[in-house]
Amino acid sequence: MDATIDLKALMVEREDCDAGTVSKLREGLAQGGNQFKSLKDANEQLIKKLETAPPALAKKLHLKIGITSYFLGYMEKAIEHLRHVEAPLGYFYLGRALANRAHYDEALKAFDLAEKSGYSAPQVQLQRAGIYRQRGELSTARESLKKLEDLSSYSAEFHFQKAGLLEAEGDRAGAVKALERAVELDQGHTGALFRLAYFNDQAGNDNEAISLYERCLKYPPVPKGVLNNLGILYEDNERYDKASECFDRLLKADPTDERARLFLKDAKASQTQFYSPDDETRDIQLQQVMSISVSDFELSVRSRNCLKKMGIRTLGDLTRISEQALLASKNFGETSLEEIRKMMKDNGLSIGQSLQGGGASSSGYEQRYRPAQTLSPEEQAKLNRSVSELNLSVRSRKCMSRLGIHTIGELISRSEEELLDAKNFGVTSLNEVKDKLAQLGLRLRGD
Repeated sequence: MDATIDLKALMVEREDCDAGTVSKLREGLAQGGNQFKSLKDANEQLIKKLETAPPALAKKLHLKIGITSYFLGYMEKAIEHLRHVEAPLGYFYLGRALANRAHYDEALKAFDLAEKSGYSAPQVQLQRAGIYRQRGELSTARESLKKLEDLSSYSAEFHFQKAGLLEAEGDRAGAVKALERAVELDQGHTGALFRLAYFNDQAGNDNEAISLYERCLKYPPVPKGVLNNLGILYEDNERYDKASECFDRLLKADPTDERARLFLKDAKASQTQFYSPDDETRDIQLQQVMSISVSDFELSVRSRNCLKKMGIRTLGDLTRISEQALLASKNFGETSLEEIRKMMKDNGLSIGQSLQGGGASSSGYEQRYRPAQTLSPEEQAKLNRSVSELNLSVRSRKCMSRLGIHTIGELISRSEEELLDAKNFGVTSLNEVKDKLAQLGLRLRGD
């Protein structure tokens, strides 16, 4: 086993900082353990030394602080210090930090200075290609990468940038192949590991996604998305202590991140919640019954047609509507009502049971369950759209799936209370859903 690299000695005691120092720094961080903390301590010591340093030494300290801040994920601090540096390495990492914060024009200027002052031209050009892609200039990015094809036999960064371009062009399979090649060439390429993890996350391959996200943690700087998505996956797998660590680390990197603050609060609260296997089993059974389609039952033609016109598809939908509202629908009379009552009773449910004590008003019904004939084709089409079109965060998407919500119409039939009762669905997710619905001119039931 290799000896642990002393990061404090590397960054604080050693006078110079060059590309070899950065390579050694990355190697040390990959050793894990307390190495990340050691780098934080080194960063703090460098800042303290800067307070009394003469001008000549200050330049070197600004470079070291900028580099250590970059690998700790403190991008704003990295930018602040690297702006004082006039050296190829400083310009290059200033460009990377600026690009990380989406300051693309400034990043391009920093990369120009890096190349002109002697930094590896191919490495600079790869970073430029990434910026062109992120700015939506795909043809320029493609031309830039075409000129760098000679790097394909050994450069992980080349394949990472190629993957980003292929993904932007809609070729996900090609992007995955390029990412896998990047990881073959450099098992510590954080960007490639992150995108592979994300693709697995989206596909529902939780275990593989977690494994890849965890590998990212060994190779800082760690993108915020890694910590955010990994924290959510930990929560989904009831590893709340690990989720808290992720969100806490996000906050330390960016104390203004209110989303991370709320997620951390939710994760910590979940660690103290009482868990009852019997209750969970009953909840699962109830959800299964509620998701049964009304078309599975031998209802009369009139009853079936009326339910279809009202957009009622499942037994769960019938628990969220009153008998009075059903009777208000054209052609729905007492005979149909009695038929529906019996069907619900046979399944241990009753019409409108979810409204009892929920504070749902008849006006709430009118807003959410207007008979289909009062909706325009455009309105009906809007409600029939998939919730995936809302482009929700990973956490919110998983909650939608867990609740069996597939369309926007099904979503607006739920109240705030129903959504907040769902596992891992907190105030942050609720606000996100409400904002997305508001953009479509819609609201949750009872709002």
